[in-house]
Amino acid sequence: MSRRLELVIAACLYYSGIVRLARWWTQRRGQRLVVLCYHRAEGGYLRQHLFYLRRHYRILHLEAALEALYQPQKGMFQERNQRTLLALTFDDGYHDNYTEGFALASELQIPLTIFLVPGYIDSGSRFWWQEPKYLLCHARASEATIEGRTYHLKNADERSALEQAIETRLRNASSIDEREAFLVAVRKALLVPLPARCEEKAALPLTWTEVREMGESGWVSFDAHAMHHPTLACLTDPAELQYEVSECRTVLERQLGHPVRAFAYPIGKGEHIGENGLAAVRAAKYNWALTVIPGINTPQTDPHLLHRFVVDVDQHWLMIAAKSSGAWNFFLHLCRMPGTVVRNIFRSNPRWFGRAFHFFAKHDDRKGHHYYTTASQADASVYSSDDPCGHHGAGCAKERRRK
Repeated sequence: MSRRLELVIAACLYYSGIVRLARWWTQRRGQRLVVLCYHRAEGGYLRQHLFYLRRHYRILHLEAALEALYQPQKGMFQERNQRTLLALTFDDGYHDNYTEGFALASELQIPLTIFLVPGYIDSGSRFWWQEPKYLLCHARASEATIEGRTYHLKNADERSALEQAIETRLRNASSIDEREAFLVAVRKALLVPLPARCEEKAALPLTWTEVREMGESGWVSFDAHAMHHPTLACLTDPAELQYEVSECRTVLERQLGHPVRAFAYPIGKGEHIGENGLAAVRAAKYNWALTVIPGINTPQTDPHLLHRFVVDVDQHWLMIAAKSSGAWNFFLHLCRMPGTVVRNIFRSNPRWFGRAFHFFAKHDDRKGHHYYTTASQADASVYSSDDPCGHHGAGCAKERRRK
């Protein structure tokens, strides 16, 4: 699905009132926790995301939010207007989490949690998933034979196929040593000069100095994301699997000086975790572990298979509103149901989205909201930093009157 189509759908969900209804329904159902999963913090609309989320959710550090979900204080959720709990998480620990994410968290006083990969902090190297693109950009060879197949690098399709092959091989490596040995072989085959350093500092891992500075501020907390970010389900040696999960916690507790109780599975979907990965996390005695399986968490959610919604700073705040409310996930489920009215409408009338978009835009203009008539206008929007509700322009007037 294209980014523009996603935005149009999110606008329909938001301005039709479905997002608001979903938030209300979540609040009415008792203890609930929404966890968002970011990676990078640089660029995009992160500030606008935080304005919106701060208005509509009760944002806590991840571990505090999980304690509130599973061990709520007496009376905490008795009020029906109690805002739903939300935790902001950033996976991997990129340098821009410090330069951008930490700066915003401190300015707006919004807590966030970063899942760290200590092996990369120690080495300062690029993360393995950055290597395919980097290697091809710096390759001096015109052709290369890798694992029995010859690729002609002047052909765009073959370059793309090689990049995908490298990424798949790294992702599915059965050990860290195998992954690193494969990278060495590819560098040699592509004639990539050494040292091959990353030019974009924002994409490099954090340093321990930066980690400690953020931790001391009180606005950023840290949890574990494995020692070297392998795909846990692919590791064949049980001892290495347990090391990746347990040693990460040991190193972080030594560096941070306090217990680390939560773990985020690398990549994080069910097929990347596997039964052995789940067992290793439980054996390491983590209190909680998080996936990227979408959903809203309840007190009945398995504490070692917690849900998160994957989002990105490049997404419009309307997408964040739709995803965090659960409305987006519900919409996707409807679309996947064969024979439903929704799918029949989509198939019989491909212009349905456009008409719905303009209907809701016109409808909300009558209520005092301002909205854009094209997706490109919405993409280009920038909201004022003094707007506490995360809406734009005249849309905030209604919120100010409400106060």
